[in-house]
Amino acid sequence: MMKKILTSGIALLAAGVMGATSAQAETLRLLTWGGYAPENVIELFEAETGHTVEVTKSNNEEMVAKLRATNGGGFDLAQPSQDRIAGAQAEFDIYKPIDLSKIDESLFIPSMLEATKGNTTYNGEIYGVPHVWGTSGLIVNKAEASGVTDYLDLCDDSVAGKVSYRLKRPTLIGFAFSMGLDPFAAYNDEEAYKDILAKVEEKLIECKPNVKTYWGGGDEIKNLLRSGEVVAAMAWDTGGWSLNADNPDITFVAPESGALGWIDTFVLPKRGRADEAAYAWINFVMQPEIAAMITNSAGNFTASQGGDEGVEDALKARYQESFPPEAVDNIKWYPTVPANLETLEGAVLDRVKAAN
Repeated sequence: MMKKILTSGIALLAAGVMGATSAQAETLRLLTWGGYAPENVIELFEAETGHTVEVTKSNNEEMVAKLRATNGGGFDLAQPSQDRIAGAQAEFDIYKPIDLSKIDESLFIPSMLEATKGNTTYNGEIYGVPHVWGTSGLIVNKAEASGVTDYLDLCDDSVAGKVSYRLKRPTLIGFAFSMGLDPFAAYNDEEAYKDILAKVEEKLIECKPNVKTYWGGGDEIKNLLRSGEVVAAMAWDTGGWSLNADNPDITFVAPESGALGWIDTFVLPKRGRADEAAYAWINFVMQPEIAAMITNSAGNFTASQGGDEGVEDALKARYQESFPPEAVDNIKWYPTVPANLETLEGAVLDRVKAAN
């Protein structure tokens, strides 16, 4: 395995994918999430390129705050989610555009690359490319609720009293898509979004008798599914795969109308000083063999084309069952949320909770 990775990496570098063989070695200051830069990957990268890597672990709020405080300084590569890029750039000017000529686009799943380009574009410039991703959708006990294949199926009489979901934005968005509406397209039209929310509110109130409980935490919903009190729920993919390890009847299902997806990206901070190393890291970790190492570390899959092949066998099988290629291409990726929509959504969710 190690020989295969090193051979693959050397071949890519020899083919012209950004490396340090013809450039001065740099120190890459990486601002990222836990698990996205495991030590074994760093060691391979440093041995192959001559660059060194310094990792600072963070989250979305801290990443933006750190870069805002330094006007985009202190780091050479950061990994905020795609909905934290265009808005932050417009407000704080903390990133610089991606030079796509330095990215090997063939390493990426095309639909994810194009979605991220679109969602991170500001003033005609692209500021992000995808890395690690995940989704929310359905977790279904197929022995008890085989007919649940989309969000609206949670309202079917066959699962009455055995359904659960959160009273949060993903429920509003998921139900809207399942009803044939496009909430993301209405994000910049408040009246159109209000109209969508009104339809979803009516449906959620109508569906309320089916709901066992509105879950609040990951352990809660997993326990409800384990016990059989709930046979179908809206929740995250990794939770479904975790349950599947213990009970093969329970698994994550990508809804017919599309799972709801988040993507953690690569962005270049405005005052980063090691761009060569940053582009080298992006191209290195998107190689399928390296991407599989990151998935095994982080638990989530990456936007690497073929990156699932080298993942631990049981997790790979669960992923491939939940996400055939057409399901991946049908993921609805979260765009930046206009601030005023949160108030509208909160009022709808409060009314659904209070309804009899």
